[in-house]
Amino acid sequence: MDKMKTKPMPKVLPDRAQLERNTLRLLCSVLVKPGTRLEICRLLHPSNFLDPLRRAVFEEVQAAGVISSKQLRAMLPGLIKGRGFPDFDLDKLLAPKLASEAEIEQLFESTLYLLKIGGADDPTFFSSGDDVEN
Repeated sequence: MDKMKTKPMPKVLPDRAQLERNTLRLLCSVLVKPGTRLEICRLLHPSNFLDPLRRAVFEEVQAAGVISSKQLRAMLPGLIKGRGFPDFDLDKLLAPKLASEAEIEQLFESTLYLLKIGGADDPTFFSSGDDVEN
């Protein structure tokens, strides 16, 4: 029998909330370089985040640009509270707070899956405004 090196497909589809949370954990991880975070943010759209709080966090991460994850995590609580989420707890959102190198692969997979399923008001995937004809 041939041994396949592929991982078995999960029997249960990932929970949407967990996908969104995993993506934010990835974006805020110290193991992800600021430039990589920016590139991931360019692939995603706020509509990929159905939860208003997680959408606001993503928008702030996206707007932050190329800064260290330490700076990002220090800024986020104030920014999110200023957007109308007074009970925002970054540690709770990103729990477990520190992702191991082994977990980073899983977080990337969650992000790719989130990209694949799109958002609530997702226009045609990978289309630009120039490609749309009236």
